[in-house]
Amino acid sequence: MNAQLPLAAVEWQAPPGVQALITMRAGGVSAAPMDTLNLATHVGDAPEAVQENRRRLRVAADLPSEPRWLRQVHGIAVADLDAQSPGSEPEADAAVTTRAGTVCAVLTADCLPVLFTASDGSAVAVAHAGWRGLAAGVLDRTVAALRARVAAGVALLSWIGPAIGVRHFEVRDDVRQAFLDADPHNAVAFARGRDGHWQCDLPYLARRRLAALDVAGIGGSECCTYAEEARFFSHRRDVQHRGCPTTGRMAALIWRQA
Repeated sequence: MNAQLPLAAVEWQAPPGVQALITMRAGGVSAAPMDTLNLATHVGDAPEAVQENRRRLRVAADLPSEPRWLRQVHGIAVADLDAQSPGSEPEADAAVTTRAGTVCAVLTADCLPVLFTASDGSAVAVAHAGWRGLAAGVLDRTVAALRARVAAGVALLSWIGPAIGVRHFEVRDDVRQAFLDADPHNAVAFARGRDGHWQCDLPYLARRRLAALDVAGIGGSECCTYAEEARFFSHRRDVQHRGCPTTGRMAALIWRQA
């Protein structure tokens, strides 16, 4: 990789041949409020700007192919990219591959991007985990899909990317209850906020779930997308709290080298 774009560090003990990266918001050509490296086509950005941003990403990261973008719906479907045609955009919130040169990708702007690799480098995956997908089991589905493609006994590693932090992620009772229904011990991830609201530690909930799924290595970023405005897009900060009509999206990418 070269340094033409600022990229968030992915600090984990990935096996040789596995590459991963997280983009930030700078280095592109999109106009405000999607300034500047918006990589999403569904947020109202000029198509030519998104195309140029994606081109810059391919060059800066020396990607082996165009990332396999998904139509994300805050669900739990996992796309098997080995079975998908290269030009397709399946409706899914996670993707898995065993093929060298296939780039798994998800887009985020507060939700959790979670990278996965088999410890022997034989398969990789990525998941988009907002609170809905996380509560419904998107990490469970992704881990199951990955384990189905690796040899018995091979450990899995994961890394949780930049997402909204607990200080800024305020939710109502229904969100808390969705996690308590899945596991009553998830209550530890919620602290009382203003009347009728809770501060939710989404990265902690993901780490708890990954540990329960026997993922051997669980790493993660300490970055908060809401707090670090100069570095990251944040839907809650820009759209919900500041009244912007939209905001851009970062990408989390992982692939096996040929």
